[in-house]
Parts: sequence; C-alpha cells; structure tokens
Amino acid sequence: MTDRIWLKSYPPGVSSDIDVNRYASMVDMMEESFNKFADRPAYSFMGKEQSYRQVDELSQTFGVYLQSLGLVKGDRVAIMMPNVLQYPIAVAGILRAGYTLVNVNPLYTARELEHQLKDSGAKAIVILENFAATLEKCLAATPVKHIVLCAMGDQLGLLKGALVNYVVRNVKKMVPVFNLPSAVRFNAAIAKASSGSLKKVVIKPDDVAVLQYTGGTTGVSKGAVLLQRNLVANLLQTDDWFRPALEKIPEGEQMNAVCALPLYHIFAFTVAMMLSLRIGGKLILIPNPRDFPAVLAELAKHKIHFFPAVNTLFNGLANHPDFGKVNWSSLLVSAGGGTAVQSAVAKLWLEKTGCPIVEGYGLSETSPIATANPVTITEYSGSIGLPVPGTWLKLIDDGGNEVPVGQSGEIAIKGPQVMAGYWQRPDETAKVMTADGYFKSGDIGVMDARGYFKIVDRKKDMILVSGFNVFPTELEDVVSQMDGILECACVGMPDEKTGEAVKLVIVRKDPDVTEEQVRAYCKKNLTGYKQPKVVEFRSELPKTPVGKILRRELRGK
Repeated sequence: MTDRIWLKSYPPGVSSDIDVNRYASMVDMMEESFNKFADRPAYSFMGKEQSYRQVDELSQTFGVYLQSLGLVKGDRVAIMMPNVLQYPIAVAGILRAGYTLVNVNPLYTARELEHQLKDSGAKAIVILENFAATLEKCLAATPVKHIVLCAMGDQLGLLKGALVNYVVRNVKKMVPVFNLPSAVRFNAAIAKASSGSLKKVVIKPDDVAVLQYTGGTTGVSKGAVLLQRNLVANLLQTDDWFRPALEKIPEGEQMNAVCALPLYHIFAFTVAMMLSLRIGGKLILIPNPRDFPAVLAELAKHKIHFFPAVNTLFNGLANHPDFGKVNWSSLLVSAGGGTAVQSAVAKLWLEKTGCPIVEGYGLSETSPIATANPVTITEYSGSIGLPVPGTWLKLIDDGGNEVPVGQSGEIAIKGPQVMAGYWQRPDETAKVMTADGYFKSGDIGVMDARGYFKIVDRKKDMILVSGFNVFPTELEDVVSQMDGILECACVGMPDEKTGEAVKLVIVRKDPDVTEEQVRAYCKKNLTGYKQPKVVEFRSELPKTPVGKILRRELRGK
C-alpha cells in the first residue's frame, strides 16, 4: 500500500512514524528508566513494593551471577514463572548480561517444556519451585546445565517471605515433590554474586533479545526471533499510541498499571511490563488472574490508570460481585488484546468503569502490537483499529496481490516490530514472509475508507482460547499417540467465556476407551487451555477424496 490512508484517522499528538534508532537496545531503554525513576516504586506484589533502584541493583547482580556460569553472549536463558517479583529482575539481568531470553509458560507439561528447551538450546532456566517437578521429568533430555530456583516469597522480606513460602508449600500444597540437586536458590545466587560487577556487553540493535514461542500450523511450537530493535520499536509505538490518554494523569502522580496477564505472554511482556518500565509507572503484579476475589481485593488497594487484559478477564471481573469495591474512577486505558473483545463485554465494562475497552491486534511475531483503536474513542468500535506508527498493513489474496478497499484479504504486516524470522526454521519463515518484507498473519480482514481494519475470519485452523493459540495439528498428534485411538481431529467451537474452545472428535480402535481416559491423557500431555472442552466419539471422520480430514465439517455438528 503506497498510501497510508489510516494516518488521517490518527488522534492529535500521535506521530506517523517513530525514531527506531532512539535506543540501540532494550538494555539502553531499561537503564535510562532505572536512573530516571530510581526512587519510584517499580513493582507491587502481595503488598511489597520494589523501587526502580532495587530492580536496577538486583538485576545487575543477577546478571553477574549468570556471567559467572561461563555463558557466552547470545546464550539462551529460559524463565518459567508466573507474575512474581523475580520475573522482571531476571528479565533485566538476562538482557543486561548479554543473553537471549526464552519466555516459558509455567503451566506447560514435561512434553511441552522439553520441546521448548531443546528447540531454543537454553543452557539455563529460572524457575519457580511450584513447577520444578515438571522440569525434573524432562531435564535429562534438554541442554539445560544451570537451574535457578525461585520461591513465591523470595523477595518479600525475611518474615513475610518465610510465611508466604510456608503457606504455599505446606498449607496450599502448591509445590509437588521434586529432586533437582544441582539447582541454586535465587536468593543464594544473588548473595553469591553481590560483590561482583557486571561485565559490560555491547548489545546491538540486531542482537536477539527474546525467543517468543508460538504454535505452528505444523503442530510444532516455533520461536519467533525478536531482535532488540523489534522490541524497542514496539515499545516506542505503544508509548506513542497510549500517550494522549496517559497524559491526563495529574502532574506528580505515578501511573499505576495492572499486570494480571501472564508475563511469559508477549502482550503482558511488552504492553504491561516494558511499557510501565519505560514511562516510570508502577506495575501491580497479579500471580493468579483466575482468582477473581483475590485480584479485586488487590486492585482495591490501588489507584488504577492502565489495565491491559483479554476478553475473559474483563468479563469475569465485571460480572463479579466484588467489582464495585475497586475505585475505577482513575482508569484511563483499558487495553484489550490477545483475542477478540466481545461487544457485550465491552458494553458492560464501559457501563461499570466509564472507560471504553481499546481493542488492539498483534501476534508474537509482531512484538506484539500491529494495530490499535485510538485511546480517544468513547465506545467499543468492533474493529481492531488502525496500524500503529511506522507500521504498514495490506490485505492480500492467495496470489499475494493486494485487494481493494472494502474487500477481504489476508492481513499482511510490515514494520520495525516484525520479527527476524522463526528460530532455526528458514522453511517456516519463508512461508510467512513476502518478498517485500510483509508478515502474513493468517487472519482475514477488511479495511474501510478511514483505514480501520476488522478481522472477519481466520485462514489457519488455529483455535484462539482466551488469547492463546491452540493448533489442532499439535493436539491431534498428541491424542493420536494414545492407546486405543484410531484417528482424531480437533476444531474450535464458539465459547461464551473464552471466545473459542477445543472440540476433539475421536474414532476409537478400542471401543472401551472412555471420555474420562481421554481427558486424563490430555491433562498429562497438554497445558490447560489446550485441553478439549468437548470430547466426541464417531465411527469415522469426514475426509476429502485424497484422505485429508475436513475439519470444517466437524465445526457445525
């Protein structure tokens, strides 16, 4: 597209482009914030605040520890934790020491974790003890040599930390028995490295910052290679986009943001953690977003300006009886992403908070934000908004040709936030990148005359459950390995709570296989959001003349 017609729809104060050379790396940006906002609280977790200065010092020390292990620049270090104080410390430490971060879903099964650690070649992992038993099951098959073990209360001070750890381990029984004799405790690692100093590493814009894993149409999870410059660009784009709203925070008042989405997800990573860090905000870390009473009890203690969330979270909170106990009057931005926001949810949220949900769109491959609605909107628009500064979108047909305005086509994205490719998978990269540098999203959209985009369908068979990608091929591959299963197929079905849910259709080889057995097998091998909501048994699956399963015929039945 030669003409960015959407620019005329930009709100006042938003630039058409960003200065991609403003920072050479995420480290430069982070260190600027550590110095500029040293005395402000950076994070709030279970009633404990940690200042920018403390995060600066702790992350440097953690970086010293990692460097002492003999890791070299560019080595991959994984993090497998929920939203706890050690997460942002570890992220900053890993990046400042010159390594590449690998974000891992802490609810992964041993099978899923093994694949990601092997594929990324991670040599070290920072993991919450609650998930150590999963790591133990697959450790021998991975390249991981160094384990840093965290506990929920590590950074809460001596007394409170000990109490929290006791409750987590002994009362709530949230730490399964594990045996990792080579693991070093997080606080011990910090103590060991506290007298050292971080070796300065020259980090360049084209160095790999993060491997962000995303499902694949082939069923194999792939690492989107996000360079330092990709993340810097998306951060500047996001900052610019939200500025007209966040500028309304009174002079001298700190921006408070809620981080209830998991930090391993790129939406929370960039839009919550990194954006808050960039603008000197305080990020309220929520370790378990499913516990609505606990979430609302925590939010009631704070003035809230910025709340990024997915549809299920907006919906669950707004319908909870404790919702009114939170003072929402300071809320300036409700950023919706990860999956489509439903109009009924948006309507209810606006009624209850007075702050409309600003829906955006993006993918792991785009760091993530590609489009967003202006923060000046007064009601839910039903669209995914406009391309953010410095971003180009076009809609293409199957031949790669651009379609006219008003006609639907596959959304293709070009901009400084688009990944360098998939980690060690040039074949997969070639499938999604066009010759002129556009990333093919797999989503079918339409653009109106004002430059607003709307998603109308999905080209891939991907299922979107509460903002998480579920790829049927992976599930089918896993389930077909179960004894007594002849073949299977899975499709997405509409779901009021999660947008879509998984429907699994099975043809049995052994007629005695039960739904309970299938569910138990799925629970062992697949993380929660990938598990089927509906399990259906049939005598045969619909197929094409060449034997390809017709998933679309399973959807409507």
